[in-house]
Amino acid sequence: MILNYIEPVFRPPSEWKSLILQVTNGCSHNQCSFCDMYTQPQKKFRPKKPDDIERELQQVAASGDRVHRVFLVDGDAMTLPFARLQHICTLINQYLPDVQRISSYCLPRNLTKKTAEQLSELRQLGLSLLYVGCESGDDEVLARVQKGETFESSLIALNKIKAAGMKSSVMILNGLGGPLLSEQHAIASARLMNAVQPEYLSTLVVSFPLGEARFAAGFNGQFRQLTQAELFHEMKVLLEHLELDKTVFRSDHASNYLVLKGILGRDKAKLLDKVNMAISHPDVIPLRAEWQRGL
Repeated sequence: MILNYIEPVFRPPSEWKSLILQVTNGCSHNQCSFCDMYTQPQKKFRPKKPDDIERELQQVAASGDRVHRVFLVDGDAMTLPFARLQHICTLINQYLPDVQRISSYCLPRNLTKKTAEQLSELRQLGLSLLYVGCESGDDEVLARVQKGETFESSLIALNKIKAAGMKSSVMILNGLGGPLLSEQHAIASARLMNAVQPEYLSTLVVSFPLGEARFAAGFNGQFRQLTQAELFHEMKVLLEHLELDKTVFRSDHASNYLVLKGILGRDKAKLLDKVNMAISHPDVIPLRAEWQRGL
């Protein structure tokens, strides 16, 4: 079974068993200075034709493979209008009746023109989990990295997801504000998470495999990546300010030096102890070597 992908295609680590269904190409925003995922010429944003999507679903169905999860790509498939998403989810259910969950990346702006009622309809069709790249809750950091979002826009979107009965998996970028904005980035991000209580929260370390010149321009050329110790301190500030009830927390992406896993707030003290140990005794706690890290 070979589907017609326009490479490269990205997915969350947790979607490794899912059918990756490309319903858009690229990212409609594609302005974030920290992201090089969709900058290649072939990744110019465009929706995939419904007939092509249906043809691929027919192909998957004909293969005989039982599919239980479907992940919609590319970067912000949720930018598609409600009617188009409704049609795609209906097709998935028609051709792949064993599917138990449909999920997608989502930018907060993708939901501006979608109501909670419409999202609820999509949830009833199986679209139940959205991966939301908030990156930060701090408006200054968001402006400097050209995210095109604010604390308020992220808050509205995440609350709309919850009102629809969907689950959200939020991503925050450790080190996004550099040394200058590190503390306010961590505190504002915690404040956003406390307000919405997402089902899942993960942190990744910001990195620049293609160079940081474009990103540094937003800091007037004064940006510096955080050292390992500074990243740990920022994580400590974030955890100290998080007041979550039952959020699954993961800081285990390949970009992270220190692997953290737990439920917040049940495991808050344990996680803080591990971070404090990494700060005070980095030589006695398991850390990823530089060569082991990546996107």
